Amino acid sequence: MDENRITGAARETAGRVEEAAGAVAGDAGQRARGAYHQAQGQAENAVGQLCDHVREQPLTSLAIAAGIGYILGRLRIL
Repeated sequence: MDENRITGAARETAGRVEEAAGAVAGDAGQRARGAYHQAQGQAENAVGQLCDHVREQPLTSLAIAAGIGYILGRLRIL
């Protein structure tokens, strides 16, 4: 398991707690910060999942990256 997945899950959980505390206190700023930290944790968790996938299947990941690069290169020419 990647370090990003662990910290992402922790940040997402802390964001949920902060958002709930803001809802109880009626503080819109705290709710917004909680939602921001929650989204940040989800993004970090997604990066960790991507890193795990690349580690488990490097050739498949390389083929996908090459395909995306080819498509983006073709779009640039047009």
